[in-house]
Amino acid sequence: MEISASQVKELRDKTGAGFMECKAALVESNGNVEQAVTVLRTKGQAKAEKRASRSTLQGVIGHYVHQGGQVAVIVEVNCESDFVARTDDFQALVKEIAMHIAAANPTHVRREEVPAEELETEKTIYRKQFENSDKPAPVIEKIVKGKVNAYYEQVVLLDQPSIRDPKTTIGSMVTAAVAKLGENITIARFARFKVGDSPD
Repeated sequence: MEISASQVKELRDKTGAGFMECKAALVESNGNVEQAVTVLRTKGQAKAEKRASRSTLQGVIGHYVHQGGQVAVIVEVNCESDFVARTDDFQALVKEIAMHIAAANPTHVRREEVPAEELETEKTIYRKQFENSDKPAPVIEKIVKGKVNAYYEQVVLLDQPSIRDPKTTIGSMVTAAVAKLGENITIARFARFKVGDSPD
């Protein structure tokens, strides 16, 4: 089918993918832009998984200070080469992540960093909510699992919906950048400071 330049542009604006990748995705999805986004994300995930084992020893430390100077963030984002670290796309990704951290206030980069005791505390709270319920245990555990996933979205950076586009998580943004830039990208660490907050 005929794919218009405006369709390709719309898809590129949504995903940041290359012209030919967008056109191929639109052909595959019969011109449906939303389906094409899914196609690109699926392919991007596959590319990201292939590159996930590559070491990321380059990168930048980005920062963001919110208007008024009440909140500040520093974040280290790594990639494989200094060349990619200097690109506008990588720099924009780092800035976007720093701004997101300032607004969303995550406490961990990835799920594996959440302490086991913290998770158990949350699960205990959720289970107590159903102490007098007549729901079967398997149903309760399924609900608890859903609540734990929702908790991850609150505290884990990679699981959080983007403040700019709630349909996209920060993890998906990184995956899309991996597909576009052709290198493994990882968020190493971050620190968020707010005036008046006492240190841990």
